[in-house]
Amino acid sequence: MARYMRVEGYESLVRDVRSNAIINDNKSAYGLYMKRVRERERDRDQITAAVKEINNLKKELREIKELLKNGCKKN
Repeated sequence: MARYMRVEGYESLVRDVRSNAIINDNKSAYGLYMKRVRERERDRDQITAAVKEINNLKKELREIKELLKNGCKKN
């Protein structure tokens, strides 16, 4: 007996007869989906890195500002 049966009315959908699950067997659509997932992850990682860099720069500016204030008080 075949493990998969085509779902009537859908070219890329099959039913697993053992688990009764519906499966999309369109490989190119899955490839596009995974590409978009990887792009979103890359974008999220870039944003995270940019936020960390901004926070680091803000911290350094506060330190410089504090040093300048303390330096002016000593003179």
